[in-house]
Order: sequence, then C-alpha cells, then structure tokens
Amino acid sequence: MSPQHAPAQDTAQRSEEILAVFGTAFGELLAADPAAFRVKFRKMAASAFAFYRGAACLFYKDLEAEPDGGAYLDDRTGRVWIHGDLHAENFGTYMDATGRLIFNVNDFDEAYVGPFTWDLKRFAASVALVGYAKALSDGQITDLVHTYAAAYRERIHALASASGGAADEELPPFTLDTAQGPLLGALRDARALTRFGLLESMTEIRDFERRFAADGGSVELDAATRYKVLAAFDGYLETLPESSLSRPDSYRVKDVVGRRGIGIGSAGLPSYNILLEGNSDALENDVVIYLKQAQTPAVSRHITDAEARAYFLHEGHRTVISQRALQAHADPWLGWTELDGAGQLVAEISPYAVDLDWSDLDDPEEIAVVVADLGRATATMHASADDESGHSLVPFSTERAIDAALAADEDGLGQLLVDFAHTYGARARADHQIFVDLFRNGRIPGL
Repeated sequence: MSPQHAPAQDTAQRSEEILAVFGTAFGELLAADPAAFRVKFRKMAASAFAFYRGAACLFYKDLEAEPDGGAYLDDRTGRVWIHGDLHAENFGTYMDATGRLIFNVNDFDEAYVGPFTWDLKRFAASVALVGYAKALSDGQITDLVHTYAAAYRERIHALASASGGAADEELPPFTLDTAQGPLLGALRDARALTRFGLLESMTEIRDFERRFAADGGSVELDAATRYKVLAAFDGYLETLPESSLSRPDSYRVKDVVGRRGIGIGSAGLPSYNILLEGNSDALENDVVIYLKQAQTPAVSRHITDAEARAYFLHEGHRTVISQRALQAHADPWLGWTELDGAGQLVAEISPYAVDLDWSDLDDPEEIAVVVADLGRATATMHASADDESGHSLVPFSTERAIDAALAADEDGLGQLLVDFAHTYGARARADHQIFVDLFRNGRIPGL
C-alpha cells in the first residue's frame, strides 16, 4: 500500500481549530506569562518536529476522529498506563534506584491511563517527521515504522511469555552491558558525567557551605515565598518510599531558588530548585531537586474514565504515580506535594541524564537499529505498568492483555502504524506552517 497523505482541508478552518485547541490547553498559563510562551512558540516554530513535540493537545484532539481508533482495543488494552507523549526524542539515560545506568523512555509529565496504541501512534508519527527532515523516502519511513512495530510486538510477546525473575534475566533493560550503537553511546556519555560537574554548573561555595550561584537563571525568593516552598517540601517528604528515608540528614535544605519553565513543555509553569545535603557531609555529594507545578496531561482531556480521574489527588500525584508505574526502579527522590493549591512534581536534577541524540543519525540502517531498540523499550515500559506495579488502577497484566490483542491480527499493527505515520506526519508539517503564519502575524491571542 502506498503511503497515505493528509486530506486537504481549508487552511482557515484548520487555523481556527488550532487556535481553539491551544486556547483550551495553554490559555490560562499563557495569560499568566506571555513572555514564556513567546519563547515556547518560537521553539515550536523552528521545525515541524518541534511543533509536533509542543502540540500534543492538538494530536489527541485529532486522534479522536481517527476511523481506526478502536483497533486492538478492549476494556483492558484501552485503559493501561501510557506515556502520553511518546516521540523520538523522549528517550535517554537515567540512574535507577539501584545505582544502575539505564537507557529507556523518559519525561513522564503527560503520563495517564488510556489506549496503548496511542503511544505507538504518537511515536510512529514522530518517526515520519524525523525521517522527512533527514530526507528519507516514504519507502524508507515505511520500513522504519514496520521495524518499530515488529520489535514492539516481539518484546511484548516475550514479556508476556516470561514470568517473574525469568523476565528480568532473559529480557534485561538497556544498560552498559546490553545496549549497542547510539544507545550505548548515550550510556557511556552519562557514565562520564559527575555529580560534581552538575554542582559546579549551578552552585558555588560560600562560607564553607554550598549555595546556588547567583547567575544561571535562578531567582532569589522573598521570605514569604521561601517559607511556602519549604512547607511544600515538608509535605513532599511524606510521599517518599520508606527506603528513600534511610538517612534523614540527606534532606537537610541548604538553599532554595526560583526558576521559571521556558522549555517547549513547561512554559509558564513556576518551579523551584532546592539544594540538599545528600548522602554524606562531603560537599560533592549534595543533591539538587526541583519542585515544579504539574500540568494537566493532554491525553486526559480525551479520556472519559471516572475511575482514573478519581484516583489522583492532583496532577503532581498523577505524574509521580504514573512514572513509578511505567519506570522500573524510578528515581528515589521522586515525590509530590502541593503549593498554592496546585499539585507539584518533585524529582532530582540528575547528573546522569543524557538524551538520545538524533543529529548524527543519518544512515537508514543505523536508524533502523535504533528504532527497533526503541520499540523494545516501549514494550518494556508498557509491561512495567501492570498488576505488579503496586497501583490498583490497572489491576491486570498489561503485557498479557496487549499480547492477546495483537495475536488476533499479527500483521495489522505494522500497517496501522505506517498508514497513521504518513498521514499524520503530512498533517503535522502542514499544521506547522499554519502555526508559524498565525504566530508571525500576531494571530495568537494574548501574545
């Protein structure tokens, strides 16, 4: 089957749709901090892929109208833990709670409960956009998406067939011992990083104690704000697992500063950095955590699941519970709290975080190897979030449910994702141009 392309649509009508969706998703934050959104939107204007990254709200609005939206979905596979923003650049390294460097999915701000195919479609469309930007042919993009689908299917089946410890032994995560190619390169880069290097970039020694440096984008807090942040920090400590509280001195606060999110995904969200003692008195072991207002995930606006909505205390709680479900041995500093009535996500600024770098990935064969590994990583993430993850919202084996659904049509998944990738990739490129014209001509309200 030849690749499908986005159906023609009146540009004026699509412009109004984009403005309406952005108004719902960003309106309140944009009104509070227009400058942050000007930065966000300029980053989104840089490329079709950057626009796609920042427009998950539009993606899910469009997904509701997909004619094949129910393929492979039933009462179980339609409500599993999903990442919510699974694109080609949301993979990288982290050090897990056992001290092991892992390459896997990262950035769980948009995670929720929903159809597992939504993650796969979002990734497949991102492959089409990356491939187009690298001047790959439609046929080469088709092959890459098929490769991703096949690797996902193979790993889900293997995980469903394994049990308990056998799964860990036979299907290990991507580590320094098991990864290859660019994934191994990212892990080696992460291994070369140090906590001291991170601290040197953000802090300085004053009067024999470490403090945040005055430059680097930090904002000094007034006494009232500092008090509120420290009160929220106390609430955060109550959300940590018992294993994270073995040395109480680790949580002694040394300094607090404000920051403001200006990235593609965090524009306008207030955040704070907190400097902690760490696991020893040595200054090089200090830890920096961030406290950030959590956002409403785009996917949640298109899922009518009363049980899921009632399950979470607030968006900070939702983000943390979702990450703990989707990521084996998650960050031991990961927790939640409230500040000014809003849910907050709290986590370490890790010195060992390295994102997958696509800039030097140009050879289709090398890209295919990476895409296959990312398919396996996606399956591993979905399989982590099941009846053994400790959360009652998804009380069944996710990998077995997905495996059974895929078994009913073994060949259909690849073609489903290929068709979607080409169709939505073309639509995202057209939408990017519409967005740039709206932005540059002053048609986005509030900017």
